[in-house]
Amino acid sequence: MAKFLTLSPEMIFFALLGGLLPALLWLFFWLREDRVHPEPRSLIMLSFLAGMGAVIVSLPLERFAEHRIASGALLFTVWAVIEEVTKLGGAYFAALRRKESDEPIDPMIYLITAALGFAALENTLFLLGSITRVGIVESIITGNLRFIGATLLHVLTSGSIGVFLGLSFYKARWRREINLGAGLLLAILLHTAFNVRIVESSGATILVTFSLVWAAIVLLLLFFERVKSVRPSGDNTGTRRAL
Repeated sequence: MAKFLTLSPEMIFFALLGGLLPALLWLFFWLREDRVHPEPRSLIMLSFLAGMGAVIVSLPLERFAEHRIASGALLFTVWAVIEEVTKLGGAYFAALRRKESDEPIDPMIYLITAALGFAALENTLFLLGSITRVGIVESIITGNLRFIGATLLHVLTSGSIGVFLGLSFYKARWRREINLGAGLLLAILLHTAFNVRIVESSGATILVTFSLVWAAIVLLLLFFERVKSVRPSGDNTGTRRAL
């Protein structure tokens, strides 16, 4: 903490810029995908802030886990569980439990928004620490790598949960709960696999890992369009909330 006190306003500005700007650009992109029936801006902002708040909750929990679990796949899995659950919790309390979450695509929008809020603060804190070690230019380069990888990872994992919730939006409650569990499990597995590959990779293999994330984002976009087409059937008419 003491090293952050020595940061100049310029350093703080570049860290905020590098952390927030990419996340906001991606948020604009995903909101454009929902421009036909846009969500209330107040709930979008609240979800983004809730995602940032999830970082504050996650950090001490991850530090606690790090002190009690030897480094390796188990620690990465625990970290993934913490981050995915706190992001989901933030999205739930900010928007998913509200009456405005009334369409199958809404869970994806709110979960992705919370994920981008999480990535924004996480990347800002990462850049603040990086700037104190190697300077602004090198930190911007590193930040670009996180923009390619870590930010999209959060979108992918939270968006995957949203897909499962969207596809079961008009189903019975027990079915939605099963889908929620399946989506959360997939998110944790994807998150863990990414972290393990990043640690074990170097040079060109890191680019391969990032390319796989990009490919998965394309697949997520296809599912986004699929969720848009979900309609109630039989006695499952009317609107309902995702959770």
